[in-house]
Amino acid sequence: MSDLPPSGSAEPVPPASPGAPVDPTRSTPPAAAPAPASGHAVDPTAPGSPTPTDPVRPAAPADPPVPAQPGPSAPAGSQVGPGGFTAPGQPGAGTQPWDPYPAGQPWDPYPAGQPWGPYPAYPAGPPQVWAGPAGGAPLPGAAYPGYPLPGQPYGWHPGLDPQDPLVTPPHAGVGGWFSRCGGALRRGWRQLLPIMLLTQTVPATVIAVISLALAPTEQPVTGADGTPVLPSGYFEHVFAFYGAVLLAALIFGPLQSAGWAAGTWVVARQAAGEPVGVGAALRYGVRRALGLWGWTIVASLLITVGACFCLLPGLYAAFAFALFGPIYLFERQEPIGRAWRMFHQRFGMVLGRVALVICVLVAAAVLDGVLGLVNQLVFGVDPMGAPGTAAGAVTLAVVGAVLATPAYLAQLVGLVATYAEQRAHEAPVNAARLAAELG
Repeated sequence: MSDLPPSGSAEPVPPASPGAPVDPTRSTPPAAAPAPASGHAVDPTAPGSPTPTDPVRPAAPADPPVPAQPGPSAPAGSQVGPGGFTAPGQPGAGTQPWDPYPAGQPWDPYPAGQPWGPYPAYPAGPPQVWAGPAGGAPLPGAAYPGYPLPGQPYGWHPGLDPQDPLVTPPHAGVGGWFSRCGGALRRGWRQLLPIMLLTQTVPATVIAVISLALAPTEQPVTGADGTPVLPSGYFEHVFAFYGAVLLAALIFGPLQSAGWAAGTWVVARQAAGEPVGVGAALRYGVRRALGLWGWTIVASLLITVGACFCLLPGLYAAFAFALFGPIYLFERQEPIGRAWRMFHQRFGMVLGRVALVICVLVAAAVLDGVLGLVNQLVFGVDPMGAPGTAAGAVTLAVVGAVLATPAYLAQLVGLVATYAEQRAHEAPVNAARLAAELG
């Protein structure tokens, strides 16, 4: 009998190398199958493939396809972020899908070469204020050059210069008008004063002396029945007096018109910064004298006709035709109709400005009336009867005419400034353009 164990013995054979004991309750997972190549389908019957009935590894739902997004192609060297936006030279991982402008990237909403550009920035610091030609106080409405002006109407053209020394901006009101009038007087009184003395004061003095010499001195007398009786030749003296005054006014009319034209020329050119002189102004006035004189006669006749019906229509016509002189000098066409339309287009404004001018003229007329009353009380009803009283009466008449000269200056400057303001309401205009329109 042999000592070897029988074949097929059930005796366990010890492992070749020692190791940790194996947990009999732990299940061993199956070996991972190799990943299929791209574009090949997975065989559900292959070992290790997930199946709907596999309790160990359930199948994950596939992600829905993302449609392609339209947009510009990415430049070279750009990275595409999760949201589909590109940033030149930057990795796409830092780009948020909801932010079309990546952080840290310069963004110009107005690319070069486009017909538009960025809005201009408001200048730093307070707005500049024009101090006037002589360094005085700023004009009303001159504190916002180049920007929308306070109180301007909607749609008003911004081309009007609020610093213009002659043209009052529409928003400046009566304060701006007064400032322009005062500035014109300060700039031009050296030239305007001799012009007004020569063309307005001298004719007024001559007419005043004629009035002293030809004024009717006869007084009504009481008749036998107690009724007043006019002296003989009374109406002849009255007609002679008014005829002489009217003739003198017609003779001096061209000279006075030349003075108004010359003064307007001085005011406009000085506001435009151009040199002026008394001789050059008078030469211009002579060239425009006859035309202005003719339109003055037409306006005077219309005012007289209105006054014949009643005082109020005549006064209304005087206001409505007040700007015919500047209109003729600057535009040289249809001064009466244009003055009428300009007056009614901005009725309250023109009425107020012209009323201020007429108030100055009324004050001068009242002063002249007071001097005439003093003349009569001092030198009698017929001062030209004796040399002494005649000299005193003529001297007082000359003083009255000279004292009325400031009223002529105010009338000239006020009407020119009013006309320039109305032109500014119609379209942008400045002193340089007005001076050029005078020719």
